[in-house]
Amino acid sequence: MVGARIARVQIAGVHDASEALLLAREGVEWIGIPLCLAVHREDVTDAEAAAIVAAFGSMLPVTFVLITYLASADAIRGLALRLNVRHIQMHGETPPEEMRRLRAILPDAVLIKSLIVGKDSPEHLDAEVARFAPVVDAFITDTYDPATGATGATGMTHDWAVSRRIVECSPRPVILAGGLTPANVAAAIRAVRPAGVDAHTGVEGPDGRKDAALVRAFVQSALAEFDRTADGGE
Repeated sequence: MVGARIARVQIAGVHDASEALLLAREGVEWIGIPLCLAVHREDVTDAEAAAIVAAFGSMLPVTFVLITYLASADAIRGLALRLNVRHIQMHGETPPEEMRRLRAILPDAVLIKSLIVGKDSPEHLDAEVARFAPVVDAFITDTYDPATGATGATGMTHDWAVSRRIVECSPRPVILAGGLTPANVAAAIRAVRPAGVDAHTGVEGPDGRKDAALVRAFVQSALAEFDRTADGGE
């Protein structure tokens, strides 16, 4: 579904329907559900994730996004169908040919490809943009943690100049992730000029659950900065 609208604010990681409801009420447009991860432990099982999605139906203006490290088109399609979601954020090693096949077998999908800053050179990331742009709807830049090998949910920022470079060369929208918090999201938007932003650990309390005050501050700061930059602010 190339040309699909990209949300300005996504927040990833929920434990249950009540946490998802909190995010929706605070104005989060996309809610990411990480499953089949490479490093981190999932917050929910496949069945629990499907129950969270089913609990909302079309009652709230929120879209659920499957975040996964699965690589094969068949496996990704099967998981998306079990969850009843069509927005898919892929962090795995899925080649463009497999993504083309995924689009063929799940034609209404919105496909988002991760680009990991700090793991590969900026020149390699430029090449990845060129390889994948014809078959995805958007990119998301995230941060590599060399200590753990994690390529998401690290709580770490990266060199925003690299993400700005990707924004400038990409024909697809770019979402910025990686260590974003209420305190730095406005500066990140000014520096990178992304189409959207994503937070995970930066809006969580000490118990690992989403904190309503942090979520509210993140959403308000992000939307205000998006509005300001859209009006020509620097």
